[in-house]
Amino acid sequence: MSDKPARTPASPEARRARARRWTLSVVAALVTAVGLVLMFLLAQATNNSELYERNYARLFGINVVVAVMLTLVLGWVAFRLIKRLRQGKFGSRLLIKLAAIFALVGVMPGLLIYVVSYQFVSRSIESWFDVKVEGALDAGLNLGRATLDSLSQDVSNKARAGGALISEVPDAAAGLALERVREQFGATDVLLWTGTGQLIGSAGASRFQLNPERPSAQFMRQARTTGSVAHIEGLDEVPAGANGPPPAATVRALALVRRPGFDLGGETRFIELTVPLPPAVVANALAVQEANREYQERALARGGLLRMYIGTLTLSLFLAVFGAVLLAVLFGNQLARPLLVLADGVRQVAGGDLRPTVVLPGKDELGGLTRSFALMTQQLSEARGAVEKTLGELDAARDNLQTILDNLTSGVIVLKADGTVVSTNPGATRVLRMPLAAYEGRKLTDVPGLEAFGLDVEQQFAEFEVERAQHGLDHWQHAFELHPGGAADDMVNLVARGAELPGAARLLVFDDISEIVSAQRAQAWGEVARRLAHEIKNPLTPIQLSAERLELKLSGKLEGSEQAVLAKSVKTIVDQVDAMKRLVNEFRDYARLPAAELKAVDLNALVADILHLYENETIHGQVLAELDPRCPMIRGDAQQLRQVIHNLLQNALDATEAAAVARHAAAPDGAAAPAAPVLVRTRLGESGERVRLTVQDHGTGFAENILKRAFEPYVTTKTKGTGLGLAVVKKIADEHGARIELSNRIQDGAVVGAQVSLSFALSPERHSVAATTPSEEHPVT
Repeated sequence: MSDKPARTPASPEARRARARRWTLSVVAALVTAVGLVLMFLLAQATNNSELYERNYARLFGINVVVAVMLTLVLGWVAFRLIKRLRQGKFGSRLLIKLAAIFALVGVMPGLLIYVVSYQFVSRSIESWFDVKVEGALDAGLNLGRATLDSLSQDVSNKARAGGALISEVPDAAAGLALERVREQFGATDVLLWTGTGQLIGSAGASRFQLNPERPSAQFMRQARTTGSVAHIEGLDEVPAGANGPPPAATVRALALVRRPGFDLGGETRFIELTVPLPPAVVANALAVQEANREYQERALARGGLLRMYIGTLTLSLFLAVFGAVLLAVLFGNQLARPLLVLADGVRQVAGGDLRPTVVLPGKDELGGLTRSFALMTQQLSEARGAVEKTLGELDAARDNLQTILDNLTSGVIVLKADGTVVSTNPGATRVLRMPLAAYEGRKLTDVPGLEAFGLDVEQQFAEFEVERAQHGLDHWQHAFELHPGGAADDMVNLVARGAELPGAARLLVFDDISEIVSAQRAQAWGEVARRLAHEIKNPLTPIQLSAERLELKLSGKLEGSEQAVLAKSVKTIVDQVDAMKRLVNEFRDYARLPAAELKAVDLNALVADILHLYENETIHGQVLAELDPRCPMIRGDAQQLRQVIHNLLQNALDATEAAAVARHAAAPDGAAAPAAPVLVRTRLGESGERVRLTVQDHGTGFAENILKRAFEPYVTTKTKGTGLGLAVVKKIADEHGARIELSNRIQDGAVVGAQVSLSFALSPERHSVAATTPSEEHPVT
């Protein structure tokens, strides 16, 4: 994609000027085209006087309209030139000079040619109609007529001779006689008719006609009166001005066949001869006739021809003048436009506008100057565009960096050299649990609750300066323990990294590793549990057996008081050994929890089976169950899930009982309401892809610091206990890929108990199973 800046829209004045130029060009082209068409029509009319006479008024009117339009266009051009001159626009004087020069160059030769052509046309037209020419045409026409009359008379005489030849031939033998007559006189057709117009016989082409054309009654009367008659056929049918070969003209003669002797009783007969005329004679006769006709027509239209030629010359002169002025304006504009473009471009560049200027086509010096100027402005524009693009990229990079910082889970703080907070990201507020954005512009050591952290960070940067100078380090890293809000039981573990930024700024990046520390602590407890189970369990049995053996050996040998002391001591040893064994077993279970064997498990049936172990509690309403019958099979280890449910129920019952005892002790009259029940619930998730198990108690809940570490070993709120119950639950949940949540239940702003929820994935066998108890809340029996 080009980096060239887009051209800004033209101003209204520039658009109007462009529209005027287009309008002027279109009108000029239209008028010129109409004028050329009229000249062509006039030229065509010169050879066709009839067409000219028929369309004279129309052509004259169109010529007047074109002349008026040309005058208006020329007037508009002159008005624009004068207006530009009065407005003082650059190049106006040059345009006027060029227009005047081109107009003079076009008008003066045009006027000279017009005068000479007018005289030439006038004298030429008069010379066309001379008396000698007219006499020669009349003589030629008479000569042609005489020639045709002579030929007609000759054919008439041949008809008489033919009639004499067949006068004694009977009608039955007329065919052979007619054929001899046709061959003798060179006729194309010979026919013998009766006086009533009946055909007796024929020779030639007419023999093949069923009904040959018979002579008219007038033609027969003339032949009976004069003996013979002839006329020419075919010349009158030729239209005037027809081109092509001459027509086949013939001479048709009809002669009376006289009877021999005094045979007055016989029927009158007529012989008809058809003889073709020579083509040369016919062509010459037609040519003379056509020439005489055209001469007479031109003689009658002499004035119209003169007007026609003069009109054509006048229109040509007007078009020449118009073209000269128009070319003057156009060429003058072509010469002045580069200068105008340069002047306008200089004003734009001076005003800081680096838009691409117009580049004029052409290979002359002015066109090259506009191209060089446009290249210069383009390079300036590209340079400024590159700077703006770089600034835009910097802004975009800054925005992207800010977006990344805003979405980082790590905290980021930019500090000055004196420890003043320049900027922070939301991750820093989330990790340090402090609205650091409100403390920008202040030192980190002045933020309440972070004074020690700020001092430690300054100390780390001071040591980093020394280390960097000695060893060339580029960053430092250190772990911190913070107590936000000053609470000793609320601790946040951080790992921070610091580095120097340009401009003596400092970058501090830190992450909350409390969960990692918790995981490491759990792993350490697992290792401790394994070692304790190995080191402590082995001597417990010998201790218990030794105590019991002492009691057995000494029983009955001591006095009453000593015997009581012995029994009490042995019992104490045995009880403590049992307690130690239970502790060791819990550590062993936590440390050596076997890998889960995930199979399809009916969670509802498993819960119902476990609740049978708490039958006494369920009878007295201390445990309630809400089991969703829609729950399908889940993926799990039945034995480990049984341990999870048992631990959760036992913790919930202990918490509920402790809360009930506390409320009873705090009651003024020593009486309190009965303890609320523990609720076990199963539900199919809204997505239908997971099953949730929830255990709710009505205890005192957990403190905030305990909630964050409740699943760590040896974290407990009980006076007696190892704190391994929820740790084992968390470990089993992780083996099952289940999500576990622990939270306090809040009602009317007060803590009314705690809730543990586990979300299990479905087994591939996703058919639903019926619960062993109804879904309504009720004791399970």
